[in-house]
Amino acid sequence: MNYFAHMDSPIGRLLLISRETALIGVYMDVPPRSGEPDLTVGACRDPSAGALGVAAQQLREYFAATRRQFDLPLELHGTPFQGRVWRALSEIPYGETWSYGQLARYLGNPGASRAVGLANGRNPISIILPCHRVIGADGSLTGYGGGLPRKQWLLAHEAAVSGRQGELIGW
Repeated sequence: MNYFAHMDSPIGRLLLISRETALIGVYMDVPPRSGEPDLTVGACRDPSAGALGVAAQQLREYFAATRRQFDLPLELHGTPFQGRVWRALSEIPYGETWSYGQLARYLGNPGASRAVGLANGRNPISIILPCHRVIGADGSLTGYGGGLPRKQWLLAHEAAVSGRQGELIGW
C-alpha cells in the first residue's frame, strides 16, 4: 500500500510518498513529466503512515538548518545505473557541489556524465537524495526538475548554513 502526504516548505509544497515503511518519493509542486505514473492513485492520504511522518519531520529540520543528513528508509525504483547514481548523490557533502563529470568519475565511469545527468533528472527522492548539488562543469546551474530557482534556493540555504557561501561558483 502506498501512502502520501503534502507538506509546505520554503520552496513550495512538497508531495511525500511512502510504501509501507520506506520513502519512495519526494516531489516538488510541479506538473508531472509526461508518461510518469501518478503514485497517489490508489494511495491512502495519511501524513503519519509509513515513513511519511519521519520524512516530514526531517525535512522540516533540514529547512530549519538543524539537519544536514537524512536518516530514512528509502526504496528506490529505477534501473541499476539510476540506483547507483541516486545512492551516490548522498555522498556529496552538505553545502558542496559536484559536476556531472565528478559524479561520473566517483562512480568509476568518467565518460558517463550525460547518463549521470539523465539519471539525476529522474531522481524520485529530491532533497533527501540531493540532486540539487550537481551542477555543470563550469559551475553553472543546470536543469532541475523543481526549477532552477528552487535549486538555487537549496544551494544557497546549504551554503549559508555550512559557511561556504563565498566558495560556490556559477550562481
